[in-house]
Parts: sequence; structure tokens; C-alpha cells
Amino acid sequence: MRPLTEDETSLVFAKLASFIGDNVSMLIDRNDGDYCFRNHKERVYYCSENLMRQAACISREPLLSFGTCLGKFTKSKKFHLQITALDYLAPYAKFKVWLKPNAEQQFLYGNNILKSGIARMTDGTPTHAGIVVYSMTDVPLGFGVSAKGTADSKRADPTALVVLHQCDLGEYLRNESHLN
Repeated sequence: MRPLTEDETSLVFAKLASFIGDNVSMLIDRNDGDYCFRNHKERVYYCSENLMRQAACISREPLLSFGTCLGKFTKSKKFHLQITALDYLAPYAKFKVWLKPNAEQQFLYGNNILKSGIARMTDGTPTHAGIVVYSMTDVPLGFGVSAKGTADSKRADPTALVVLHQCDLGEYLRNESHLN
């Protein structure tokens, strides 16, 4: 368990900013205590400083995880968010899309979202922006990247891809062993 280097911090914050914008500061400056990001075995954990101090008492080898795993660094040093970050992305998301009930299951199986499956979309969504995907009952289902902005998607045909899948709640079942 170690603090993030300057390069790692900029990669993590850039990825988080693509989904929640300037609200990244709200993850650190919280009313209920001090929170931090830590790197442990190429995974980035978000936890309170109290929990981090307690985890520091355990040697690195037997320590499996602590806090919430937001994502991991690949071998090429790119940062990938995991589905476990959804609880922290959803409340602060800049751009959102709501799915029709028949498109929810397709998204939860790992498929991209077509225009025909979208019920609502945040106005002003640009192309290639991070989007949090919701059901019609405002339950966050996952996140992805917009393939088309709001204006482009209104003119697109019903079979056009609008949101590219990145993570969904179905990953808890499909990739259970890889999420620690």
C-alpha cells in the first residue's frame, strides 16, 4: 500500500473527471472525514484515512484489499475504472442516460446501447464523454462513453450506437473473481 505517484494521480483524476468533472474534489473534501487514494498491487483504493492507517499495520503480502477498489492500472500504465467505482460516480455524474426497460438487460449483458434503447439523455452531452447509465427508476446500472453527443443522437437512426459499454452491474456475476 503506497500513495499514488504524481503520474498515477493525474491518470486517476483525469479518468474520474471524464465522468464527474470538477466534482472530483468532493471525493476528497468530505464532511464525514478525510479520504484518500492508495495504490496496492496496481489497484487504486479509495478509503478513509482511518481505515488506511489501520490497514498499514498489516504487511503488504497478506493484505488483499481495503476500502473500495476504484480501478486498476494495466501493464501499459493506463487506468481502467471498475464497476466498484459506480457508487462514487453516480451521485456526481455530469452526463447521464436513462434506458428503456427492454434495453436494460442487453446493457447488463455487456452490450453497447442503441438509440432505440434510450429513454432520456442529459442535454449537452458531447461525443466521447463519460456517461453513467441509469434505469427508468433512477438505479445506476453502469457507465460508458458516449459515441454520439445529444444533438447527433437525436438525428441518428434507431440502430445507431449512442453509448459504448465500459462497465455494468452484471460484472459482479460475470467477473466475480477479478473484482477484488
